[in-house]
Amino acid sequence: MFSYIAPGAKQYRANLHSHTNLSDGTLTPEQMVQAYQEKGYSILAITDHEAPYDHTALSTDDFLMLTGYEAYIRPSPTCEFDLFKPEIHLNLLAKDPHNTAIIGWDPNFCKYMPLEVAEHQREHKGDLGPRKYSREYIQRFIDTARDSGYLVTYNHPCWSMEAEEDTLSYDGCFSLEVFNTGSEKISGYECNMALYDKFLRKGKFLYVHGADNKAPFGDLMCDSFGSWTQILAEELTYPAVIRALEEGRFYATTGPEITELTFDGSHVRIGCSPAQRIVVHGSPKMGKSFYNPDGSPITHAELDLPPIGEYVYFSVYTADGKAAHTRAFRWAELAE
Repeated sequence: MFSYIAPGAKQYRANLHSHTNLSDGTLTPEQMVQAYQEKGYSILAITDHEAPYDHTALSTDDFLMLTGYEAYIRPSPTCEFDLFKPEIHLNLLAKDPHNTAIIGWDPNFCKYMPLEVAEHQREHKGDLGPRKYSREYIQRFIDTARDSGYLVTYNHPCWSMEAEEDTLSYDGCFSLEVFNTGSEKISGYECNMALYDKFLRKGKFLYVHGADNKAPFGDLMCDSFGSWTQILAEELTYPAVIRALEEGRFYATTGPEITELTFDGSHVRIGCSPAQRIVVHGSPKMGKSFYNPDGSPITHAELDLPPIGEYVYFSVYTADGKAAHTRAFRWAELAE
């Protein structure tokens, strides 16, 4: 039997993508910690733009800070923002809490961290500027980040406007940001599960996570606390959380909680907080929904998976449009 989520297993609510006033956010790191603690989070990664800082001194026994930053590559060699051109944003989450190395150092992209700090108080890895918006450069950037001790996520693909063939060409990102509340607030369409399935059909088995961006609180367009990641770590320590991320023991959600996901060969049980539907996906054409015909809440489903296709993943939907999505599981993984 394989228990991906054992009943009663501890889950830690995490935001893996956030910004403070050290880049384009509005709150200080200390204010961010307080705000996320008050909302029931246990883990926060402050990933300011091109500004790697070690915030682990803000960690406590019941709240963990992850080190990282958000890197971006644009067609403009001087990092000019263009509303109508593609770009790529990558979150770099440090496996070592004190790793603040800058990948692909280019001062043109250093818009927030003081240049003196970025240039002389940070280690530089990989190509030194100028950055190039090309598949080859981006792939090399991802490879260098991984070799330098970072887990790399692909951020808000809809907002980034990259050509799909480019997005699907990259290797080495460990997770796809399928929810981003900030981008969703801007455009209304930043749920990326259709794109995720295209990765799977190409044999690229990334994981999936959700994230926020920055405040302001109390505003209709506030993009905090709208999507997050539930991490199934053994304990709330930096090594345990990084290990859970590397092993894909987490899922993305905008509300529902998945309380059980166990496999016994082809037999699967899934439990959740009260929802409208539980869906088992084998491809966009192969999805089985579990629900009550009268629309009353459902909290569990049980089935024997059909031995067809290459993968399966699971979703939970509530009546008000909230959703949770797991990563995909290969059939070979379930047969072990």
